This record gives sequence, structure tokens and C-alpha cells, in this order.
Amino acid sequence: MPEDIMTLKEVAEYLKLAEKTAYRLAADGKIPGFKVGGSWRFRKTAIEVWIDQQTTKNRT
Repeated sequence: MPEDIMTLKEVAEYLKLAEKTAYRLAADGKIPGFKVGGSWRFRKTAIEVWIDQQTTKNRT
């Protein structure tokens, strides 16, 4: 089973963003994530749903 929880670095790589940009988006609540002990974590499924929502939103 693939790992469902991603780090900030992994999300940045997945979205092809700089880590600083991914951090800012997470801190601003623009991408779905949560903090564990001060470090950002992301569910891959939530990121994929967010991508789908962004794709749909940009089409309208």
C-alpha cells in the first residue's frame, strides 16, 4: 500500500512547486494539510481532490 501521508517536501515535488511556495499555500489554507509537532503533513488523497477541484474551478 503506498504511503498516504506526504511531507511538505514531497507535496512540493508532487505539485512541482518550490518548498517555500508549498509552505505558504499550506499556511494560508489554500492546500489541504495539517501540522504534526510543528511540521506540515498532507494526505495524498486530499491533495488529489484539491487538484481536481482546482481543475474544475478554472474551467468555469
